This record gives sequence, C-alpha cells and structure tokens, in this order.
Amino acid sequence: MHPRVLEVTERLVERSRATRQRYLAMVADAASQGPQRGQLQCANFAHGLAGCSSGDKQRLRLLDSANVAIVTAYNDMLSAHQPYEQYPEKIRQALRDIGSVGQVAGGVPAMCDGVTQGEPGMELSLASREVIAMATAVALSHNMFDAALFLGICDKIVPGLLMGALRFGHLPAIFIPAGPMTSGLSNKEKAAVRQLYAEGKATREELLESEIKAYHSPGTCTFYGTANTNQMLMEVMGLHLPGASFVNPGTPLREALTTYAAQQVTRLTQQSGQFIALAHIVDERVLVNSIVALHATGGSTNHTLHMPAIAQAAGIQLTWQDMADLSEVVPTLTKVYPNGSADINHFHAAGGVAFLVRELLAGGLLHEDVNTVMGRGLSRYAQEPFLVDGKLQWRDVPTASLDENILRPLARPFSPEGGLRVMEGNLGRGVMKVSAVAPEHQVVQAPVRIFHDQQALADAFKAGELERDLVAVMRFQGPRSNGMPELHKMTPFLGVLQDRGFKVALVTDGRMSGASGKIPAAIHVSPEAIDGGPLARLRDGDVVRVDGSKGELTVLIDAAEFAAREPVLSDLPANVGTGRELFAFMREAFSGAEQGASAFTRNLQSLT
Repeated sequence: MHPRVLEVTERLVERSRATRQRYLAMVADAASQGPQRGQLQCANFAHGLAGCSSGDKQRLRLLDSANVAIVTAYNDMLSAHQPYEQYPEKIRQALRDIGSVGQVAGGVPAMCDGVTQGEPGMELSLASREVIAMATAVALSHNMFDAALFLGICDKIVPGLLMGALRFGHLPAIFIPAGPMTSGLSNKEKAAVRQLYAEGKATREELLESEIKAYHSPGTCTFYGTANTNQMLMEVMGLHLPGASFVNPGTPLREALTTYAAQQVTRLTQQSGQFIALAHIVDERVLVNSIVALHATGGSTNHTLHMPAIAQAAGIQLTWQDMADLSEVVPTLTKVYPNGSADINHFHAAGGVAFLVRELLAGGLLHEDVNTVMGRGLSRYAQEPFLVDGKLQWRDVPTASLDENILRPLARPFSPEGGLRVMEGNLGRGVMKVSAVAPEHQVVQAPVRIFHDQQALADAFKAGELERDLVAVMRFQGPRSNGMPELHKMTPFLGVLQDRGFKVALVTDGRMSGASGKIPAAIHVSPEAIDGGPLARLRDGDVVRVDGSKGELTVLIDAAEFAAREPVLSDLPANVGTGRELFAFMREAFSGAEQGASAFTRNLQSLT
C-alpha cells in the first residue's frame, strides 16, 4: 500500500474510533433480532403482506425466505430515472424465481439539477438529499425486510439513499444503476454553442436544438458530472455489481445485471449463511477507496459535500484535509468531459471502472481487503461483465486501455495528482478542482466584483462591465443562506472573458458541482457570508488572490482594516415560493460545507 493511503486511513480510523464503535453497536443490536418481520405482532405483520399475491404471502410467512425492500427514485421526468419504471416487477420476478419476495418499500423524490439550473427550485436541490435520506428511513422503518435494493442515480439521490440506508446498516444492500444514455451531440460542441449564445452569436432556437441533441434519450447524462461520479463511486465502494455502472439502458446485459443484483442481495442475508451487512462494507478503508477513485477520475466537487455526509451516517469523521492529502499522491488517469472531450460511454468502452480499479490496486492506492456485495476482495471489480449464451459472466479487463486519450495506465497518467485543493486564507476555507483548469489559469490576482445572484453577473457581462481581469465573488449562496444552489449560469460568461485573454476566477460560498470546468473556482467557502464569514466583509475593488497551485485564498488588505469592517447583510429576497419556505428549518440546521452541509451532522455526531 502507498504510505499516504495508509496514513490517511489510520488517522481516519483513530479520529472516528468512538463514533464508529457506537454506530457498529447500533447495527449489531438491530442485526441480533433476526428477520425483522418475525418480531412483528400478528396484526402488524398482516398489514405488511395484505397487498401481496397469495404465493408471496406464503413465502413471507416462512422466515427462511428473504423479503427484499425496493426503494426507488423512479420518475419519468428525469431521463436517468425513467428506465426504473419497469424495474420493480423485474426484480420481484427475479426474487420469486429463487423463492424470495420483493416489496416496493417506498419512493424517494428525485429532482433534476439540469432542469432547475438557475431557477428557484435549485435552492431545494441540496436539501433534497436530506429529504431522500429521511424518506429512505421511512421506507425501511416497517421492519419487514431482510435486505434492500436501492434504485437511484443522480446528484443528491444516491448520497441521500446511502445516508438513509446506513442508518439501517444491519441490512444487506445493493445499489442498482440504470446506465447512461447513448452518446449524442458531443460535449465539446454543446459547450461551444452555450458560449456562442452567451456572446449573442447563437439564437435561443439554436441553443435549444443543441441541448436536445445532447440530452436525447432515457439514461444518465453522458458528461462526467455528479450523477456519473455517483455511479463510479458506488462501484469502487463495492455497492454495485462489478462493471454495472455504465451499461446502457434497455440492453440485454443491463437486464441481466439487474436480475443478478436482485438475486445476489438474498445471498448476503442472514438466512443465506453468507451474511454481509451494508455497515460491514462501508468502513474507513472503503471511504478512502472512494476518495482515491474520485481523484483518479477528476470527479465531481459535489462529493466534497456528499462523502463527509455519507461518512457521518456510518459513524466516520472524514475531512477535506483527508481528501486533499490523498489528492497529492493519486494520479489523474481519465479525461472525460468537462476534464476532456470524451463522454462516459467512451470511458466505459476504453476499459472503464474495471481498468481503473486494476491500475489503482496495482499501484497500492486502493485497499483490496474489503467487503463488497460480491464477497471479500476488491480485485473482483477489476473484471467486466459479458453475456455468454445468455448467461452473465465476468472476465478480467484487458491489460491495455483501448484509448489512452481517455483512460491511461498508472505508468502514464494525465497528471501526477488528483487536482483537489483545499483553499485557505483570510477569506475562509473552501475547495477548488484544478483538474480541468489549465496551469496558466490557476493563479489569478485581480480586483473583485461582488454579486448576490447569477442574473446580476449576466447583466453586468452584457453591459460590458466585466471586460478586465476579474475575481467574481458570488456570496450568500451557502447552505444556511439559500440552500446552496449550483451556480452554472455564470460559467459561459466567465469562460468568454477568459477566452478574451483576461485573468478570471470565481469565489463563492455556493457550489459548482461536477460540471465545473476551465475557470478557477474557489467554492464551498466557509464560514459562509450569512454567518458573517469573511466574504461578507469584501467590497467591490478589493484585490483578491486565488492561487489554485498553492491553495491560497486571500484578500490583499491590512488585517486590522479588514477585521474592522462590518459584514454586509444579504439583500436577496426571502426564501419564499416554489416550496422554499417549507425548508426553512432545514437551512437553519445545516452544518458547514466541510461537515457535509447536512442537517444531520450534529445529531449524528452526538448519537453515534
């Protein structure tokens, strides 16, 4: 093992010792009760099986048959989740074939950040993760189940499902993906039309036509944003079947993987004799593996929020410093948009997750001796699935990448490090993803222009007010202010300025997610402005240095003068409309960004 990986793992274990022990004790207590439906009163049990077929009722009365909860994020407005419409019946039939039962235990909401981007609904996006976690807990609260299957893909959905599932960590669990849509208009062409539109050189009709050609069918969007990063992480964490993440919807292989997953989860139950609970998969080593894979692929910065929150749900105290220290020694092995021109289908065809796992294992950068849904050992995930005479089989991945423009071996990385920086200085503490930022653009020192919403920046751009070196500050966008919406509406305008030769950077207490690209962006800055953080004391014209190479985030002003300034108050309208008023209690409870921007952090730390 690489010494840095061991060092981070060991300190994570030590830091988490007390909370992890309490979490595992909770899990052991729940597991000791055996099949949960066997503990129910007769009337309770009768309610739980009243809607079942006669055959399923009889199986449920036999405690040696597994009852599998299905928790689904299906809706047909999200292309990624539309394929899930038929999954419950396919899963139920696969379980009946082996004498088990499946019940849809509950549904969770699934909103699309792509649809709500720049709209008021985006302010519910991060909060939806907490709602999903709670909805998952409600679904599993009936104590009818011996195992669980989770159907979810996109940005907040998988983290929320996993956070909720971990509070029922005594249950075996498998996450079942639906796969990415086939490739449409290239990401490079799509980005070019967006930038032309921002400059007024393309019409709205041309922009819409471009977007429809890019997002054209059921399946996950094909760029390497948060949704596809989720899928890669679930696979490397051993919560998917090997090779399951990026098989397209509606294909025979996709169907076979779904059937196998449904049946595999029953093999992990107490009745099977091969019991592996979710809590015994997601441990400190698996979390370190997930961060290594995140860096090696240049994955979404949203996971600097999600992974600490997921870790908290498992009683583990993961920090940004852990993540940044791993980034220093993990090479970048992939180039997928927005870090390159290829999409996720090209990555999968070049060797995909299996190739990535094999290379990282060979370099001592991943823990091999971990539990997975396929049993002990991560090396199984260096294999990829095939159908042979209609039967599912796994083979070792080819020894060479089929396209080194997309996926490279450890000996020839795109970069010697993963590209995540912890940004620190007198403006607070945040993160920057530099893997998509050219070296010559990683350091910007310029006067600031302060904005409190994205439309104000767009208006200033169109009025010609930003034609200079610029650090754009977008404040009052943190979790406690307005729910921490994504801020991608600014990206085309700042990209145009950079292309015109200006030095441009962004600083915000908000977030940019997996589609953040070529502009150096210090994001998730905390303390956030609404809590009187340093961003609230900035004024237009202050000179700020954003140094992505060294991780510096500073305003160049006398310390005493800066400290003496009164923080500016937000001038944003009240969080009312589009249901935002219902989430006021959650915004008040949100932790800081480094603690996952979660409403649960304080409670989980005290209870586990």
